[in-house]
Amino acid sequence: MKLIIAVVQDQDADRTINALTQAGYRVTRVASTGGFFRVGNTTLLCGVDDTAVDAVIGILRQTCERRTRLIPAGPNLVESAAMMGAFVEVEVGGATVFVLDVEHFEQT
Repeated sequence: MKLIIAVVQDQDADRTINALTQAGYRVTRVASTGGFFRVGNTTLLCGVDDTAVDAVIGILRQTCERRTRLIPAGPNLVESAAMMGAFVEVEVGGATVFVLDVEHFEQT
């Protein structure tokens, strides 16, 4: 058995959860905050048989979009944007996925 931990953007969470549950997988949603932009995201926990890992990752690939976002350029982000108006386009989104072995699973 495996535990899949997927960190997704909030805007992708509902679509992803719906797709996973429609495919017969159980999923737990945990609110979390991202590191780089410090914006809300969602961490999904999904316990599956070893043979289902690829299918779950396939659903994550289909439902979690990559996007671009403009951020201020320079070491001091607020100052550099205000003074120069310089922005850099970065790619965000998709899913960050961890797959862990589960030693024991019990549902009571």
